[in-house]
Amino acid sequence: MKNTLFAVTICYLMICSSCHTPNEQSKTVEKNNAIGRVEIYDSSATDIIDSNAAIEVIGKNYKWSEGPVWVPARQMLLFSAVKENKIYRWNGKDTPIVYLTPSGYTDTAYRDGENGSNGLALDKNGNLLLCQSGNRQVVRLKTSLDTPKPEFIVLAPNYQGKKFNSPNDLVTDSRNNIYFTDPIYGLPKGANDPTRELNFEGVYKITSDGKLILLIDSISRPNGIALSPDEKILYVGSSDDKHTRWYAYHLDSAGSIQSGGILLDGTAMKEKATVKQGADGFKIDQHGNIFSAGPDGINIIAPSGKLLGLIRVYNRPTSNCAFNETKDILYVTASDWVLKVRLK
Repeated sequence: MKNTLFAVTICYLMICSSCHTPNEQSKTVEKNNAIGRVEIYDSSATDIIDSNAAIEVIGKNYKWSEGPVWVPARQMLLFSAVKENKIYRWNGKDTPIVYLTPSGYTDTAYRDGENGSNGLALDKNGNLLLCQSGNRQVVRLKTSLDTPKPEFIVLAPNYQGKKFNSPNDLVTDSRNNIYFTDPIYGLPKGANDPTRELNFEGVYKITSDGKLILLIDSISRPNGIALSPDEKILYVGSSDDKHTRWYAYHLDSAGSIQSGGILLDGTAMKEKATVKQGADGFKIDQHGNIFSAGPDGINIIAPSGKLLGLIRVYNRPTSNCAFNETKDILYVTASDWVLKVRLK
């Protein structure tokens, strides 16, 4: 009842504000109401985001935008267009332009499916890391970020001689360990693809000295992945069609899993959602809150697993998000759009 009254109050305030003499600010809010809106479910969320925060479109007409990463040293946003086999760059003001192609599939033979890069991240040294859906491996860009070329250093080519399904998302820690997920989404025929070589979907770790370790093989459709600010908890999202969930695993000092399990079951969230999708890519803010693509948009989840709010995006699924270096701006990839939302 409390959440319902709060939502009604917000709607009332929005209606009243529209009765005022139009000004530049009200025009902006009206414009962005066509894109989405912010919904507050717990009062603590008001310390994170304003209920009237503007949602802006900074790019559009992409074929499944994904894996955004902000590059502080160059003040640019990079994001994947998975079905275009490209990475785009946004400089903060102009229309995004093609940054790198091909990004995820470098062979010349025709291949169906999601071929481009998916998740992107920066390592401790500022190098660009890519999950290559088409090539089915995790790589590091070999060339400079200023003059990118499709030349890569392979960090994880396979597991025990068998090709990965399609590496999807990744995160690095302060010691240059890399954690990544490997669902079946990039395979042309999914779980039943004839080229599939592994009979499970894994969560892996690449140590700083290059050793590959399988951490989890029991999660269906492992997707988004992130670390808590103190790097003691590894979060994994499952976009399983029937039971979408977020998991939390406690890590030891070496970055190995000690214990963990379901943090939040999103099955009911998905069932009642307008845009019915599972837990996709996500990032963690400085307070440990999870900003996760999922049912109806970007779900804001407390470290305890409590749902605090939602950045609702109308009429299209969201895939991932990224913060700027000060974490007061959130960039969201949403199907054919890339969005910008200002936080507190």
